[in-house]
Amino acid sequence: MNIPVGVSARHVHVSQQDLEALFGPGAALHPKKELSQPGQFASEETVDLQGPRGTIEKVRILGPVRPQTQVEISKTDAVKLGVEAPVRESGDIQGSAGLLLIGPQGHLELQTGVIVAARHVHFSVEDARKFGVHNGDELDLQVQGERGLIFNHVAARVSKAYQLDFHLDTDEANAAGLHTGDEVELVEVHDLHADVDFRGNEEKRDISTPVAAERQRVMK
Repeated sequence: MNIPVGVSARHVHVSQQDLEALFGPGAALHPKKELSQPGQFASEETVDLQGPRGTIEKVRILGPVRPQTQVEISKTDAVKLGVEAPVRESGDIQGSAGLLLIGPQGHLELQTGVIVAARHVHFSVEDARKFGVHNGDELDLQVQGERGLIFNHVAARVSKAYQLDFHLDTDEANAAGLHTGDEVELVEVHDLHADVDFRGNEEKRDISTPVAAERQRVMK
């Protein structure tokens, strides 16, 4: 069972308050391109990221505005900027890295909010049922081709607002030779929260796919 790939380049989410600090009072985000998740878009607005070691210019802001500002970069970006950005789920920014955000009308010195986003798959409720996945599960995804590999520890996110998509950053995509629009195969589902009331499928899957079944047989 295959899942489409969406390679996520460095980007910024901003609160309305921080947007106005960077772009001026009453500022709004202007959609440039729709993204794979319904209602999400890449905006016309960009900012520069400045760290202790370097600067990355014209980083796209994604909309709509969010309750808190968050910067998502790759490990390679973190080295260039000179920041210690942890791998985190989106929204988990406590104790994460900081940097300077520079806009056309002002700047913000973030004390926290800079992360390397943990790879994850968005599932609609219907797709979660089809794949036998619960919100909060960990997945193993297989990449075919000359740089084939298996991605472990892929978080499953289930919501009626989502559309099926595997999100990974540019470092991970380059390592596997993946591009947006490619597909990966779900080979195993690890149910980590069996006692939690999930929004996805309520049926358990002991062995998720024939590929996973064969791997389990060989390991015995």
